[in-house]
Amino acid sequence: MARIDYNNLQTFVVVARERSFTRAARQLGVSQSALSHAIRGLEERLGIRLLSRTTRGVSATEAGERLLASIGPHYDGIEIELSALSALRDKPAGTVRISAQDHAIDTILWPRLQGLLHDYPDIKVELNINYGLVDIVAERFDAGVRDGSLVARDMIAVRIAPDYRMAVVGAPAYLARVAAPAMPQALAGHQCINLRLPTYGGLYAWELDQDGKRLEIHVDGQWVFNTTPQMLRAALAGYGLAYVPEDIARPHLDSGALQPVLQHCWPTFTGYHLYYPSRRQPSPAFSLVVDALRYRG
Repeated sequence: MARIDYNNLQTFVVVARERSFTRAARQLGVSQSALSHAIRGLEERLGIRLLSRTTRGVSATEAGERLLASIGPHYDGIEIELSALSALRDKPAGTVRISAQDHAIDTILWPRLQGLLHDYPDIKVELNINYGLVDIVAERFDAGVRDGSLVARDMIAVRIAPDYRMAVVGAPAYLARVAAPAMPQALAGHQCINLRLPTYGGLYAWELDQDGKRLEIHVDGQWVFNTTPQMLRAALAGYGLAYVPEDIARPHLDSGALQPVLQHCWPTFTGYHLYYPSRRQPSPAFSLVVDALRYRG
């Protein structure tokens, strides 16, 4: 078999992962026609079809999936090593991609990383809001943020925040119409503002403590959101009860715009942790980000 052009193999990896010639061309900085020519040449050399092209997009064939699974990790390793070498410059540089919930971004990542980026202008940080259990390796994030109890054991976890408490709150206008529940089970008779989790596709069950036990309460209401700020906004507007982190509700509780509900049942959770693969070779830029986020009590 004629010698394979390894640039064409890299082109195949990017197209197969992006499932789009358009996105792959943008990522590689070449034209779509050049990509198509490279893929055709690779398929002709191998004598087998690697990609299926339809009007809806691009997908790998069985042979393509096998090739991607075998060579993809090697190209990832090459990129990691090249990034590590380029990071050996005097000034830390590069992009650090982190997946996290908006609560963690608003209260921890944004406040602590502003100063770092001001001091190191060659470092870039990309923050992606996501409530799902993201596979940071497959999605090519450098790190993720989760409740410490949810971090996989094969990951390095760095605590970035203290334990936090969830709160059930409602506006005075709503609680003037409907008496506040005395027990978690009474939430079934209330308008509650729901959160939909992308990982499971279902609504998040409110976790509350009663008599030393952790309960999961399924609630119902007119509004469903997929981020916390909108839930808080709906509660402030009087649409029902919301289940949100206490720290973001606290200013509204102190001002009287919201009132606590079932306060004796509010649960405490393990604080946020930044996590990343144990086999990852940290770049100077990534190490600075981790150090800036590290919780020091």
